Amino acid sequence: MTDNAMDDAAGPGGMAVGAAASHAGVTVRTLHHWDAIGLVRPSGRTAGGYRLYSAADVARIHRVLIYRELGLSLDDIGGLLDAPTTDMTVPLRQQRAQLLDRISRLQTMVDAVDRLIEAAGAGILLSAEEQVAIFGQSWKPSWLADARDRWGDTAQWAQSAERAAGRTSEDWQQIADNIATLESDLAAAKRADVRPGSAEANALAERHRASIGEYFDCTHSMQVCLGRRYAADPGFTAYYDAIEPGMTAWLRDIIDANARDRGIDPDSATWS
Repeated sequence: MTDNAMDDAAGPGGMAVGAAASHAGVTVRTLHHWDAIGLVRPSGRTAGGYRLYSAADVARIHRVLIYRELGLSLDDIGGLLDAPTTDMTVPLRQQRAQLLDRISRLQTMVDAVDRLIEAAGAGILLSAEEQVAIFGQSWKPSWLADARDRWGDTAQWAQSAERAAGRTSEDWQQIADNIATLESDLAAAKRADVRPGSAEANALAERHRASIGEYFDCTHSMQVCLGRRYAADPGFTAYYDAIEPGMTAWLRDIIDANARDRGIDPDSATWS
């Protein structure tokens, strides 16, 4: 019989090393190491000199595992286990408090992941009623499902979902208010015949790009692509032209002129 086989054999007065290792969910080699460094030494030996672990030894093994789970080094664990105390429940209560704190932190992480999963599917973590209340009566909650179907596999949708997961209804209200102010300023500029490429028009184009940036990082080239879509999509055209007649084409023009001033050729701009 090999040494390991003898170690695994049951003996009177305790648990053999193989059984103790299996009970604790560690390897026999681990228990041998812990014995060598004095962390968990078996209380008994067989007549042949093989390790036997008492119930107290096995309990110490489990306490070592708890401390390891908390991230302590083996040296620190040994010091904690061997520290004198008049009340053996004190370290156990400390362990319990640390475990509860870790559970709380892990639950917070789980909740954050759940919100991210939900946001990836829904786009915005608001009910349909909340969306209309925040974004206005012209808002259609179905637009989010359409957007997910169209762009749900893109990096921009993933980035937008990640940002949405951390936003409250108050955050969305601030974003909606900023967009409403921007659209009002765009309409006023269109009525005043502000020329595309002028400083005022470029500033408005940058504000528009920043509004898109609330959802995902938007380059000037990507903004040009959005301007094209606004002009080509009847839904977008109806939306912007309802704010101010002709605003869709004018918005596309100020986006193009602003991009051109920054070295982007609108005619060859790509989603990048």
